Amino acid sequence: MTTASMRWSQGRATSVGGVKFPIDGVRVGHWTDEAALTGCTAVLFPEGTVASGEVRGGAPATREFDLLAPERSVSRLDAVVISGGSAFGLAAADGVVAHLEEQGVGFPTPAGPVPIVVGMSLFDLMVGDGSVRPGVAEGRMAALAAVPDDVGVGRVGAGAGATVGTWRGRGHSAPGGIGIASAQRGDLVVAAVLAVNAAGDIDDGSVPESVVDGVFDSWPDMTAAGSLADGGRDNTTIGVVVTNGAVDKAGCLLLAQSAHDGLARAIFPPHTRSDGDAVVAAATGGVPVGGPELDILRVLTVAVVERAIRNAC
Repeated sequence: MTTASMRWSQGRATSVGGVKFPIDGVRVGHWTDEAALTGCTAVLFPEGTVASGEVRGGAPATREFDLLAPERSVSRLDAVVISGGSAFGLAAADGVVAHLEEQGVGFPTPAGPVPIVVGMSLFDLMVGDGSVRPGVAEGRMAALAAVPDDVGVGRVGAGAGATVGTWRGRGHSAPGGIGIASAQRGDLVVAAVLAVNAAGDIDDGSVPESVVDGVFDSWPDMTAAGSLADGGRDNTTIGVVVTNGAVDKAGCLLLAQSAHDGLARAIFPPHTRSDGDAVVAAATGGVPVGGPELDILRVLTVAVVERAIRNAC
């Protein structure tokens, strides 16, 4: 039995028990190892989707993220894979690439289609069994499980081993997970799927207020393992924002920036040096977007990312 098949025997593809993803043509699937507490999530896009993205965390684990820059020549996006397993988990994207190639999906070349798949991973190796990481087989299974509705939320897929609140030490941690939220104004829709594994706390406003007032009494021990000073802990919030608006790559970059604003509204402290916070913003097109509508999309993006993060936890 191969290593990949051994991992598969311990986990399962999951696609039910959740919510409908409200953007036509977008499908989401999970592979989850409930024993090892890790997994991966595949987000598959319809033909014609364009995207950009932004990283604000200090320790990102990404694949093919540079091609999302507006000045890069490839304008399409076929899938995003978010995974546990830290840098090891980026291998899950290979399984999604193989699956899409079999479907004839990808950037056309004389040698055949090349699927454009962006990967992002979070650090969950200190939860469950850190020797088990999503790989090629697991990425493929997540892609095969992808559906437009009944998308699993909570501790599934890339959020299976997620935690939050470790910046003050692991004793302060709480469960994270996968969160989904959406908002609509007129015909424009924005939806987000986030794997929330932040070093910071889910923010209700009380912690930053007490910091400013000088009465915060839970500062981490900067000499202790697992504190804010120690990078060896669970961290990183990653995910995807999708709109049905006809937005180009430059507009998608603005949406990704707004997504990080939503993240910073929901998590405190955000974007630490050991977080790998990264967001891809994708546009499937169909609904015309002018200057004013782009600003509306940015407002919706801030709101849905904040809500998705809170929903995950």
